[in-house]
Amino acid sequence: MNFPSAALRGSGLTLGYDGRTVVSAADLDLRAGEVVALVGPNGSGKSTLLRALARLHAPSAGEVTLAGGQNVAALHPKEFARRVTLLTQSRPTPGGVRVRDVVAYGRHPYRGRFGAGDPDGPEKVRHAMGVTGVEAMAERPVDELSGGELQRVWLATCLAQDTGVILLDEPTTFLDLRYQVETLDTVRDLADEHDVAVGVVLHDLDQAAAVADRVVLLDAGRVRATGTPADVLTADALSEVYGLRIEVETDADGRVRTRPVGRHTTRALT
Repeated sequence: MNFPSAALRGSGLTLGYDGRTVVSAADLDLRAGEVVALVGPNGSGKSTLLRALARLHAPSAGEVTLAGGQNVAALHPKEFARRVTLLTQSRPTPGGVRVRDVVAYGRHPYRGRFGAGDPDGPEKVRHAMGVTGVEAMAERPVDELSGGELQRVWLATCLAQDTGVILLDEPTTFLDLRYQVETLDTVRDLADEHDVAVGVVLHDLDQAAAVADRVVLLDAGRVRATGTPADVLTADALSEVYGLRIEVETDADGRVRTRPVGRHTTRALT
């Protein structure tokens, strides 16, 4: 998995629903070995933009291309699925299906008729379950899992797909603190150790600052800023976009930390 420069690029993307534009002229590129976090208020267009990169939302203007400039719209679905995978916010939970079998769904782009032709499949599935910590529940039906456990299973399914680009829409939703941290560590490992290009939608600004090489700040369907966390997550920009005062500081390790200020924010300090 070694894609030059932009492994996946959206250029001039305008996206909408029922005649209403929700993303306007957005540019976004995902590069091998980097994590890009999309942040912004609800309704700013983060998930819609991610879905467009995954070929699930056709743009009314602009295009999505792979490394080398190939338009994704020209690819056969299986070929695209060998290059890009998406973890959505919610997926239907299949009844009575084991965790191991759900993770194996990620191998569908590599299989021929009747599931044949995927000699690497079993090892890829084992590896994905190991990375996400779901081996112990491999034989359990997924409809008996908690929300956090199920989220890890879906992440394992994406990893088993073994693509050069992974798109994640709020992957820490439903997870307790430990698995939020472990999921973000996995995201970082995908970029650092496997040269994967990762695009991730996050609501938590501190998580975005901790995991991302670059941050894309969206505001009312437009890209307000793109750059390093320190360049994008500034007090002025965040306060304006989110509509409340947000304080920003950089700790001794150079990590950006944010603090929304409400009417009762200082109460615990007095």
